[in-house]
Amino acid sequence: MRNWGYLLAATACVTVAAPVGAQGLRGVVPSAGEKADTKPAAEASANTSDIVVTATRRSQRLSNVPIAVSAYSTAALQNSGATDIRQMTQLAPSLIVSSTGSEANATARLRGIGTVGDNPGLESSVAVFIDGVYRSRTGSGLNDLGEVERIEVLRGPQGTLSGRNSSAGAISIYTKYPSFKFGGYGEATYGNFNAVRLAGAVTGPIIDDKLAFRIDGVYGKRDGFYRDVVNDTDYNDRNRYFVRGQLFFRPTDDFSIRLIGDYTRRDEKCCGAVYIDTQEKLDPTPGVPGDYVPAAQNRIVSIMRSLGGVLPSDGDPYNRQIANTRGRAYSNVTTDYGGSARIGWTFADMQLISITAYREYKAGGAADVDYGNLDIAYRPDDGNAYREFRTFTQETRLSGGLFDNRLDWMVGGYYAHEKLEVVDNLRFGADYGAFAACRVVATINPLEALRSPRATGCLSAVGRAALTPAVGTQIIAGIDRLSTLNDLGSIRDVYDQTSSNYAFFTHNIFKLTKTLSLTGGLRYTNERKHLDASFVNNNTVCPAQQAALRPLLGSTNATLRTLAGGIITLTCTGNSTSALTGVPIEDSLREGQVTGTTVLSWKPVPSTLLYASYARGYKAGGYNLDRSDLSATVFATPTAAAAPNLRFDPETVQAFEIGVKYSSPKFTANLAAFRSAFRNFQLNTFNGTNFIVQNISSCDNSLSGADRDNDSSTGRCTGRVGSGVITQGIELEAGAYPAANVAFNLGYTYAHTQYRNNLVGSESGEPLNAALFLLPGNQMSNAPRHTITNSAVWTPPVGRNLTALFYVDSRLTSDYNTGSDLFAEKRLDGFFLMNARIGVRGPEQRWAIEFWGQNILDTDYQQVAFSAPFQGAGSVSQVTRFGAPAFGVGNAVISSYLAEPRTYGITLRSRF
Repeated sequence: MRNWGYLLAATACVTVAAPVGAQGLRGVVPSAGEKADTKPAAEASANTSDIVVTATRRSQRLSNVPIAVSAYSTAALQNSGATDIRQMTQLAPSLIVSSTGSEANATARLRGIGTVGDNPGLESSVAVFIDGVYRSRTGSGLNDLGEVERIEVLRGPQGTLSGRNSSAGAISIYTKYPSFKFGGYGEATYGNFNAVRLAGAVTGPIIDDKLAFRIDGVYGKRDGFYRDVVNDTDYNDRNRYFVRGQLFFRPTDDFSIRLIGDYTRRDEKCCGAVYIDTQEKLDPTPGVPGDYVPAAQNRIVSIMRSLGGVLPSDGDPYNRQIANTRGRAYSNVTTDYGGSARIGWTFADMQLISITAYREYKAGGAADVDYGNLDIAYRPDDGNAYREFRTFTQETRLSGGLFDNRLDWMVGGYYAHEKLEVVDNLRFGADYGAFAACRVVATINPLEALRSPRATGCLSAVGRAALTPAVGTQIIAGIDRLSTLNDLGSIRDVYDQTSSNYAFFTHNIFKLTKTLSLTGGLRYTNERKHLDASFVNNNTVCPAQQAALRPLLGSTNATLRTLAGGIITLTCTGNSTSALTGVPIEDSLREGQVTGTTVLSWKPVPSTLLYASYARGYKAGGYNLDRSDLSATVFATPTAAAAPNLRFDPETVQAFEIGVKYSSPKFTANLAAFRSAFRNFQLNTFNGTNFIVQNISSCDNSLSGADRDNDSSTGRCTGRVGSGVITQGIELEAGAYPAANVAFNLGYTYAHTQYRNNLVGSESGEPLNAALFLLPGNQMSNAPRHTITNSAVWTPPVGRNLTALFYVDSRLTSDYNTGSDLFAEKRLDGFFLMNARIGVRGPEQRWAIEFWGQNILDTDYQQVAFSAPFQGAGSVSQVTRFGAPAFGVGNAVISSYLAEPRTYGITLRSRF
């Protein structure tokens, strides 16, 4: 198969004979007796149906494409202030983009479906392409993009149209081509938080009508939205620059080459998090589920404060004050660079297109991972915390027409080779031992008089005297050992994953009549992955603890058994142990999948398109790049034989859709109804200690509630395993254009994205992890039922050769839960966002001055809430569902990554 990769790489690289604005792709060929679409492409038109898109790898007007796709022009993105894909959500109702521990961990969701980005071993359900080149993870789409021609958002499974497949959708970003006419632009922006953004481009001919160049550059700097009161610095700042250079060579009308090279560098402190819930919950009626009462104080918070912890956001999270450990306000460098070549050749009524690319992406990961000033856990800034992708891709497509052009055919091949290296140095901090020991003591008895935070075992003289006879000397000795666990853990853990992917695909449109077309597409994908992991760890307390307390794990005394298990877990959490040093973890997997699509479309009149489609999609399986998944418990050290435990299964989807599109000069409307069923949905959940990766499916046999209990060993499926996640609903997009300088756009998405009942955690039917007991039958996280977007723009003439700009857009989102485990503390109320822009523009927009605001109502809302690492256990959801004895107390501290507050500023722009 290596020869196949070389063959593709040797093929010519990208294309154009058609207009540059359509990325050089030919249009759908007219059959005999049929007229081509000769309507001029009104580039400046506000009517979205006029946008020429390449969603089907053919140049077509948006209104003629029989799939669910939205397109956003340069003007729409500029008016909304969108400079990356996250800001684009203000225009796209089905899209949500969020980021967590760093912007490298971004997640894009369409119709409620997406892959949590914290674990780089999981590929994105929503693929991101920039100029036809696949980006390995969504985080790369959060870079500044320079000047963009348009962005297309495709919903539903993708794979028969281009190289990389995806299960939920794709975001395709197309940047401006070089021009054979000299020109360019420059803009300068200043806003609150001392925001400065400078952007510009210059383009022109090198050889008249043969060779053109373009250079884009962006520089951005801004103070952060959080204030670290301990380190006296701000967080979530912006300090980045981007440059992209292009050459466009067109020696003849039938042949062209586009070369692109780009480089992005970010050096930013991201991401801060605030406390949103520090309340302890108690079960007032053991044995009677459904109730709880708040405790007078949270014993975890009391321990933190007794050790010198400060919680500046406690009770007021939107004051945006945080406190990191002194000296650990780390800034991380992210670099993203690469090059691509698009060469295209039109010959004998066929078009050959090839895209060759190589990219490298590296993001530093040094962090105070507990998000507090107590030194509980951290990743030191010593060069041993990062993720790095090196990716080569080659895509080749050949297309043309047959049977008097009644058949518009396309065949293609794709090859990708990626080396992913994740290096980790997660360590317990200098305060961890005292904090963890105090947690155990407070669990045994919450009386503060029993604790002395800086004493051995966190035991006061009174506490040692009282608890030793109660729990025995072995438990007390275990607590004492736990208190010595300080500044130990990983020194350098390395996960080397190599993946090779090749695919063959075809997409064909057959015109049954002049108005009725049948589309069929097929794809075969073959994926290979190899993992080689090694660990260097100096946590010597863990093996000592395991040896000393292992006899108590088999005790008939339930209290001693529970305490011994808890102490070992706190000491060895995530399989952090010196005994793992030198244990070879190596595994390989290989999988092949056939996917495809079929679409029936009908244009009863030129203004109206109706379509119905079916698609089967696929996303590759892989490895959880977290050593915690090597074993179900940490009571013993994993061996080399545990490597397959890191595997997760491929995700597949069956998708159905019907839709109608109407287009006229004054009004457009698109309506789609969809249903997608996901099998082995890849779910990544942080439980406050480790990342849990499971494939969510359902069992056709009743599990009698075993998927909702507090036992990870119950609920195995003995029947057939089927889809575990269903998303279904409707999407509406409408536009009104009553005058040449007035436009209104409306979007509405109703997405009923829900887990099924009788859930299991893998293709083989393994039981659902107990931490996910809320999933069965409930709405998926980060999946609002209702989302409404709208925008209005008016550009009236004012004075001599001047135009004004009045623009406003908004997004209304209903309630949803931001946590993958659906704990009640992580629920987010619905919210409303509004952006606005007002300005004056010179003749032919040669210059402009604009005043703008984003989130102008200063709406407070969150991106993702999570259980603060190591800071307590138990949610109100567990207390009310299970209660005592397992969850008589819920004292987990909940933190959250907040969304951006109101920003505003002024932009000056000039074109030449």
